[in-house]
Amino acid sequence: MSAVAVVGQPAGRQEPSGGGDVLKHSGGAWLRAAGGADGMCTHLGPVKSELETAHEGLLAGTGGLTAMAELGAVRDSWTRRFEAARGECRALAGKLRAVARVQDETEETVRSALASVSTEPSPSARDEAR
Repeated sequence: MSAVAVVGQPAGRQEPSGGGDVLKHSGGAWLRAAGGADGMCTHLGPVKSELETAHEGLLAGTGGLTAMAELGAVRDSWTRRFEAARGECRALAGKLRAVARVQDETEETVRSALASVSTEPSPSARDEAR
């Protein structure tokens, strides 16, 4: 989904260059993506405790089986990976929100700059032309 759309000019308004389209930005797609990253982070949250619960009691009665040590190493590896994925999701959500915020600020800056440039001559310029 795109966060940018080209739309026609409002009725009765035409740019001096003759162009009829305006580039519009929407932060909605960026914010939805940030929400998705937050959701993934939340979804991964309980994984560590679920893995620990699933492995409770496994070591009891297994004596010195090396497979249990290997299973523990695999569990630890997955725990690290899930925690890393949660960290990436948190960081990504923040970055996506920052993109939406910066685009909004940039759009406002451009709008303000363009508003200061009038396409109609000032009243004093019209008087001098007469």
